[in-house]
Amino acid sequence: MTPASNILAIVGRPNVGKSALFNRIVGRRISIVHEQAGVTRDRVSATARWQDKTFEVVDTGGIAFMDGEKTADELAAATRRQAEVAIEMASALILVVDVVAGLTPLDREIARKLRASGKKVFLAVNKVDNERRQHGVDEFSELGFDPMFPIAAVHGLGIGPLMDAATADFLAGGTEETVQPTRIAIVGRPNVGKSSLINSILRSERTIVSEKAGTTRDSVDVPFTLSGKAYVLVDTAGLRHKRKIATSVDQFSLMRAERSIRECDVAVLVLDAMDGVTRQDKQIGGQILEAGRACIVLVNKWDLALEEERRTQKAFREEYLQAVRRELFFLDWAPVLFVSAKTGQSVLDLFRQVACIEKELARRVDTPQLNRVLSRAMQSYPPPVIGGRRFKIYYAFQKAGAPPTFALFVNETRCLTPHYERFLADRIREEWGFEGCPVRFELRPRARRKFVPGHENDAQA
Repeated sequence: MTPASNILAIVGRPNVGKSALFNRIVGRRISIVHEQAGVTRDRVSATARWQDKTFEVVDTGGIAFMDGEKTADELAAATRRQAEVAIEMASALILVVDVVAGLTPLDREIARKLRASGKKVFLAVNKVDNERRQHGVDEFSELGFDPMFPIAAVHGLGIGPLMDAATADFLAGGTEETVQPTRIAIVGRPNVGKSSLINSILRSERTIVSEKAGTTRDSVDVPFTLSGKAYVLVDTAGLRHKRKIATSVDQFSLMRAERSIRECDVAVLVLDAMDGVTRQDKQIGGQILEAGRACIVLVNKWDLALEEERRTQKAFREEYLQAVRRELFFLDWAPVLFVSAKTGQSVLDLFRQVACIEKELARRVDTPQLNRVLSRAMQSYPPPVIGGRRFKIYYAFQKAGAPPTFALFVNETRCLTPHYERFLADRIREEWGFEGCPVRFELRPRARRKFVPGHENDAQA
């Protein structure tokens, strides 16, 4: 567990290397690092450890304009607000400057703001990777932070002294075993309301919301607690069709969002109620299915859809639900919620549904009963003959872990058709539920032999 007071925020103007330093501290690539300025827009946070200190490190978007200066760039203004919130939350600050660009008026402005915060500030002069650049460090003494820490974040140079100083006053701890928070990935097309949903849950402007599609670039981890239970909401970049990926930053964002799906406990597929289910929604749903993640389908902007409907809400809702089920037939096991991130309508129902899914993910099936259910299913509806052979199951058991996965010892793996696989999964669901969870099969070809009770481990080998 990270002590609540251990929060380290990385601040600076755009493109000075804040994200590279963040990734170096965390020990893995979380923030997107790119030569294009302004790639990080939201606050990106992660838990890190240095020596015996566990802490939260926050990567902020670059502050791109001076106090009192007006900007027509809505995103730049929102990014600055996010950075200011991070400064307020932090117990210590790292100000990153660029030795190659030299000292700028904006560096001076940010330094003044940080001094006014009353927090401890540690000046990291970045990109000092040779002797010539070392001579440029003294220029930054004008900012009044002593000592200065010359670093090269990309190469990992000078990080040790900086982190020793920045974490010196942090509370030690965090090594005890803790229950891992439930990771919920909020995924969907650009501009369906993913960030608005998270802000509605948190009741704060935690991620940048804009009418402009593609506002969220990074997958942003948002830890929070509800009714004593810990969660991490992952606000992902909108998943575009690959043909519409215009830049390498978009490509990185896509990869990060896809990884967030693979690493989450529950994926929430957000649809726009005004658009219905689009081809791209189906593709994202397919990614969730392929990753084997539990899933909730969340229809956002339901308030707007109701405004344009003359039918009763109940009738319209039922018709819409059937349309979602028809278009996302491969996710027919996923519960569907109708919400409005804008008004907050039914938003917290999401967590009641997540709690139900967690119970389903932990469900264990009795092995003899499983074999009886599958045997009856195959007798009532025999599998088709493929290449002169009919699919047979000799023995089945549920493997440990999530998602629910059943090992099947069979005569021919190639004889199980996708249609019949869905049929078997449906029979399992009828018996045990598993709402919101994919049901997977692991086929193991095996010569038919009589199963001897008490020798289950031999069959699993």
